[in-house]
Amino acid sequence: MSIHRRISFVLRESPHPRLDKALARDVPEEANLSRTRLGKLIEQGAVRVAGEVVRDPRARVAEGQMVEIGVEEAEESHIQAEVIPLDVVFEDDDLVVVNKPAGMVVHPAPGSPSGTLVNALMAHCGDNLSGVGGMKRPGIVHRIDKETSGLLVVAKSDAAHHGLARQFEKHTVERYYKALVYGVPDGNDPRLRGIKGASFEPGNILKLTTQLARHKTDRQRQAVLFNGGRHAVTRARTVESFGTPPVLALMECWLETGRTHQIRVHMAHAGHALVGDPTYGGRRKLPKAALPQIAAETVKGFPRQALHAAVLGFEHPVSGQMMRFEAQLPQDMADLLDVVRLAV
Repeated sequence: MSIHRRISFVLRESPHPRLDKALARDVPEEANLSRTRLGKLIEQGAVRVAGEVVRDPRARVAEGQMVEIGVEEAEESHIQAEVIPLDVVFEDDDLVVVNKPAGMVVHPAPGSPSGTLVNALMAHCGDNLSGVGGMKRPGIVHRIDKETSGLLVVAKSDAAHHGLARQFEKHTVERYYKALVYGVPDGNDPRLRGIKGASFEPGNILKLTTQLARHKTDRQRQAVLFNGGRHAVTRARTVESFGTPPVLALMECWLETGRTHQIRVHMAHAGHALVGDPTYGGRRKLPKAALPQIAAETVKGFPRQALHAAVLGFEHPVSGQMMRFEAQLPQDMADLLDVVRLAV
């Protein structure tokens, strides 16, 4: 292993008895080494405790022991750089905020090996990339679905990667979405109040609190659970309603947690699935008299989930400055809302 830098420190008072956990607590913050990365370095033989190489993450350690960690230079990524236009909202030496179009996958995967946001960022950022995990590439700390548009922050430096990851882990990042849904959530609706996990806060704010996990039979879907899975909390309020009687609502949704498909599956659980959602929307039909035919057909034919990540706010992980960005609705959602508004 080619050592790029060495980090030395002494284990502080009352360390965790396990090596990996003790290192995660005491490693200098400027080293920008996550617990996962530390675990890999231990297994690679890059960690010495009291002068001896230790390869077992569960090895016992004690206060006052000297630790030395050799960190190799990050390897070049196997992901190919591709010159793809990006809507860059903000950029500095540590991070970049982009407004992702609907239809773009965030990270390469077996079904989408190219044309992704990461491929585009590899070309855009050049050599200015995070080496977290031992590989030079953009630091993806959160994602939005392929067919969801809107704001994403991506780390370019190791310090930014770890700083942003901590904020997402602590749920301190501000994330607001705009969604067009079937029906109009109302705190006076006995049906909605009877749904497990649904409640209302002052201002007619719908709060959905459940666990989420992969569906048992369809691995592409998420399922609502109340035992097991991962804790998920979504809040939503109605911005505008459409139809006579109202049959559609433009919602502002914000995340306390950020789980896969969270808004989509939560709103469907509440009986207010997103327009155009092929996975959770079901075969929703609007009442014939609620909207003029042209509007009803436009809604029925909308080709993706009508969801847009409109606001993103966080503390800059290096400078400490509070940052907040907004992205207007993409043209397809704006056009959809115009048709619906003009029809009522």
